[in-house]
Amino acid sequence: MTNATIPENPLLIGKGLPPFNEITPDRVVPGITQLLAELDEEFTQLEKTVEPTWTGLVEPLTAIGERLNWSWGVVAHLMSVKNSPELRTAYESVQPQLVQFGNKLSQSKAIYNAYKALADSEEWPNLESAQKRIVEAAIKDAELSGVGLEGESRDRFNEIQLKLAEISTKFSNNVLDATKAFKLKLTAKEEVDGLPGSWLSLAAQTARSEGEENATAENGPWIVTLDFPSFYPFMRYSTRRDLREKVYKAYISRASNGEYNNTELIQHILKLRQEQAHILGYESYAELSLAEKMAPDVEAVENLLAELRQVSYDAAQKELAELKEFAKTDEIKHWDLAFWSERQKETKFDYNAEELRPYFPLPQVLEGLFGLAKRLFGVTITPAANDAPVWHEDVRYFQVNNESDDPIAYFYLDPYSRPGEKRGGAWMNDCVGRARMIEENRTCVRLPVAYLICNQTPPVDGKPSLMTFDEVETLFHEFGHGLQHMLTQVDYPGASGINNVEWDAVELPSQFMENWCYDRTTLYSLAKHYETNEPLPEKYYQQLLATRNYMSGTGMLRQLHFSLLDLELHHRYDPESDETPAQVRDRVAKTTTVMPPLPEDAFLCAFGHIFAGGYAAGYYSYKWAEVLSADAFAAFEEAGLDNENAVVETGKRFRDTVLALGGSLDPMEVFKTFRGREPQTEPLLRHSGLLVVS
Repeated sequence: MTNATIPENPLLIGKGLPPFNEITPDRVVPGITQLLAELDEEFTQLEKTVEPTWTGLVEPLTAIGERLNWSWGVVAHLMSVKNSPELRTAYESVQPQLVQFGNKLSQSKAIYNAYKALADSEEWPNLESAQKRIVEAAIKDAELSGVGLEGESRDRFNEIQLKLAEISTKFSNNVLDATKAFKLKLTAKEEVDGLPGSWLSLAAQTARSEGEENATAENGPWIVTLDFPSFYPFMRYSTRRDLREKVYKAYISRASNGEYNNTELIQHILKLRQEQAHILGYESYAELSLAEKMAPDVEAVENLLAELRQVSYDAAQKELAELKEFAKTDEIKHWDLAFWSERQKETKFDYNAEELRPYFPLPQVLEGLFGLAKRLFGVTITPAANDAPVWHEDVRYFQVNNESDDPIAYFYLDPYSRPGEKRGGAWMNDCVGRARMIEENRTCVRLPVAYLICNQTPPVDGKPSLMTFDEVETLFHEFGHGLQHMLTQVDYPGASGINNVEWDAVELPSQFMENWCYDRTTLYSLAKHYETNEPLPEKYYQQLLATRNYMSGTGMLRQLHFSLLDLELHHRYDPESDETPAQVRDRVAKTTTVMPPLPEDAFLCAFGHIFAGGYAAGYYSYKWAEVLSADAFAAFEEAGLDNENAVVETGKRFRDTVLALGGSLDPMEVFKTFRGREPQTEPLLRHSGLLVVS
């Protein structure tokens, strides 16, 4: 999948693996500008000659979309993993052209009418379910993109599209810059009291990268950042309450003041989204958002969230009362929660998360993860034989083979945090999608390639990346997304892998994979000491099981807080009213938190999921899909996790349905094909330890 020759601008290749070493910021504007000019010409011609058939309509449109997605996908990917001032400038200067071309594609009446005619044609009954879903999705997308608008309303709709793209990019950049801007240098040993050796090594390494040449883990200086591998352990282990308060307040007020202030952008985004929904005839942006999702309406989502809230709120109240009793104080503040819950966990379960790190070196964790993929889905994963161009030296490239040892997919893994250039969190994205193609007069299948991106603890002081158990779960989660992209059996790009899968069903495979981190066979395949190769002691495994549902009410309530806040902002809130989004949050918090947010808590200013990502009026998707994923894992439990034949058989059924069918069928049909019935909430409540409470 490498290219022997590279044209003058690598962004015009349009296929295969991106030559990352050739793609520099100065090539973005000329490359994308030329590409858009070529595609615009092709599209204009297609509009004149379009035929309402699969080959006369969908195939040429797919070819245009594929070239656009390949080139712009590379640029967008680099923005998230190799961000720089030069790349930002280039990205922002061509983004408006992208939005305008996207509007032209989706608002073309000639294309829309051709799709409608195809759906009414004699050819329709002979199309496969994947083809029908692609056509139906295209019709729906055109309607939601303003194909029916005329004159001023159309102009205004397109103006809003442009503005929202610009603002969301600025929002994301502000969060990255604000996170990067905070650094707290510690020089005295009493300032790092309680912090584990792994954190001291990382903080000293950060200090060295900031010019403190003689910084050591033993003697400092040490630098605390708001990057998760630094921030989270600091909150859990630092005995210095004053420093915890300082770091916590910096974290919750990111991007809320100074030059990186997102406060006004939030208000602007909500106003524009509401106006956009009204232009299309929807009462709220949430209704517009749900028009393309699995959930039937806002009421159905709120009913599920209300059911889970009732159970988790009582549990969270009880958990906080127990924590106060343990800490022997009523004066627990927000910056004390992580610290005291970690101490309570250590006391209650004889558990220390840091003691487990040496048993989770990344190479061994990958070995265990790949072993699980072979056990469940019959695939073998190895480093790819051919060298792939990468965007950073830490990135690795893997090959996925089927039972007959033929390659069926590939993926990049970018595991470590790089606070200067890489946005926080973890995600999977598609680099290349599976497709049936004709090359040199023969039909072949283009193999899928995925990006798997994490932000885990990097290697420090000559040791491999020693992962926390949370980081292990995150890797499994993203790998689950990758599996749906890589093991698809759909040959049409518009419905292969995660394409055309409703947003609130797309977390099913990812959350499903997390469950295997607690499976004995799986855990012992990946938990081995990085120096001695000694397996994880039994006591640690029992502790992991015992702590799995520790504070689970609090954890679930936190997710419900985000989900209900997102819905409130996009469904009932009036951006023209005197109430601010922050006040909406405080109002929602009354029934979704047991410790109200601090006055300076500007969490919304860093809530990239809904203001700079795809989760606007869709954050509930995590819980909606978790019902599906918990029930899917329950199928393995019912078959018997110790019954190897049953596990393999159930794994094959999961692969042949959830992972293989992609967006070719309605997600409820896919789930029922796997499970034999509709999903139930009982497994989720049971896995969360909340069934007894309910």
